[in-house]
Amino acid sequence: MMSDLQSNWYPIASSSDLPRRHVYQTQLLGREFAVWRADDGYVNVWENRCLHRGVRLSIGINNGTDLKCQYHGWRYANRTAGCTYIPAHPADAPARTICNNTYPAQEAHGLVWAGETAVGAVPELPGFEDATVLRAIPLNAPMDLAARMLLGYSWEDGCKGQANADGSVTVTAADGTAVRVFLQPMDSNHSVMRGLINRPASGKERAALLRRHSWLMQELRDRIESRAAAQDAPAPYQPVIAKVSDDLVDIPALGAAALRAELRVQVARRELTAEGIVSLRLEPVTGKLPTFQPGAHIDVHLPNGQVRQYSITNGPGETGHYTIGVKREPDGRGGSIAIHDTVQEGDVLAISAPRNNFPLRRDSTHTIFVAGGIGVTPLISMARAMNAQGLSFEFHYFVQSDDHVAFRQHLGEFERALVIHKGLSPDATGATLKEVLAEPGFARHVYICGPGRMLEAARDIAAAQGWTDETVHFEYFANTVEVDDSTAFEIDLARSALTLQVPAGKTILEVLRDNGIDIPSSCEQGACGTCRCGVIKGDVIHQDVCLTNAEKAEGKSIITCVSRAASERLILDI
Repeated sequence: MMSDLQSNWYPIASSSDLPRRHVYQTQLLGREFAVWRADDGYVNVWENRCLHRGVRLSIGINNGTDLKCQYHGWRYANRTAGCTYIPAHPADAPARTICNNTYPAQEAHGLVWAGETAVGAVPELPGFEDATVLRAIPLNAPMDLAARMLLGYSWEDGCKGQANADGSVTVTAADGTAVRVFLQPMDSNHSVMRGLINRPASGKERAALLRRHSWLMQELRDRIESRAAAQDAPAPYQPVIAKVSDDLVDIPALGAAALRAELRVQVARRELTAEGIVSLRLEPVTGKLPTFQPGAHIDVHLPNGQVRQYSITNGPGETGHYTIGVKREPDGRGGSIAIHDTVQEGDVLAISAPRNNFPLRRDSTHTIFVAGGIGVTPLISMARAMNAQGLSFEFHYFVQSDDHVAFRQHLGEFERALVIHKGLSPDATGATLKEVLAEPGFARHVYICGPGRMLEAARDIAAAQGWTDETVHFEYFANTVEVDDSTAFEIDLARSALTLQVPAGKTILEVLRDNGIDIPSSCEQGACGTCRCGVIKGDVIHQDVCLTNAEKAEGKSIITCVSRAASERLILDI
């Protein structure tokens, strides 16, 4: 009847089994699934296990945007099943490799369909467009035995059964009423009958129809189980639990070794969100987009050949697209001008997978967000995540005027925590920041992003007010330090057993690449921290803006795209 069980579509639930914020447990071919509908309507079919301790996710909490394991609180994102938060490591963004196995799913004819490797469309059911879904009947019997005995199903004289190519059975009465029954093979000796009747019904008529067929199918179940008990039980299915992977799309990389553009996205929507700021909604050309966490950014490869970094503004559960905001910078390096003047709706762009060097802690008693201008973009994503979890925060947004307030719809999600400061002078901005940052305390954190001068002023004020380096988190969009590359020095690579010369005019990152050592990078101007590397021995001239003052004083890290050695030799942990 069916030669390749794994590649077929099977109904595994009724649409009514997935009410709001519920998680449904089912099984197919011996594999347990956790099935849940997100608030955006997307139906997720996942391996029923948390990647931490293997606890069933079907007993987890459906938050509408993600699924939370009840054991240790790991959170997994809608659509991608990527881990977005680990409470035991609140200061770290989970690696993209922490991603559960997902399975194809479709919803049609009042049923939820899935298959381990199913592709294409679910079976077409002519005549069942307005069908009534019958009650599911589980039975302890093999699927093929149930299919044979279903041919004899009858609710009145003259019913005729017919086996269909998709493995279902259609039984038709003399008046044209038909019942089509699909079988869900939960295991080799455990199946579920899921039926449709080609009659729309409501109210008392529907209740009577469901009662009648439920009773008749239970009678049939008893006969099938009696027959199954008289024969040898088949060996149980042995599902293969595949190793989890972050290979979500099969697209070759472009560009330099460390500036990968694994993904292709289409500009689905382009709109002016504030004066001089355009927002782009980027949707995948094929497959799914990798999971992101609040504070993450992507590298965008532009039509003019440049690569620029932009923060993702998405809130939790918005996993079918990335939204970025780009401010037009007439005196910039040309990236923003290319987006404003060249990129249009329908264009296809190459982007990197998300990186997060600005992770959000969610274990604070209170969080203060301070945004200046386009620096609002990563903080919007953070605040939306905090708001969805009911965590305590306040959001201060400094802009030139009301026309410069970007992403108003997103801001509206947390307007009770929002204060917009308009048209303040530098002195007035400093005075306001002193008020905002006046109360450091236990487990209180502050996140700052904006123009370089404002960011540095906010950091200085925070330090003067008693905030420690560990509680002040920041992200620059550009390096404000003048880089001097006139020195030459030697680097020893402890893990690679190599000694290399770094001449004047070349960065450590460039020398590493020239010698076949590929370390990740993004902005390559000392602002993002992606190319950070450990220092085992030697003195460093720090020329970046991403390390904290304490980290620079400790001398255990170096940003390889701009910083250099103060000594003749550095030993790096590579």
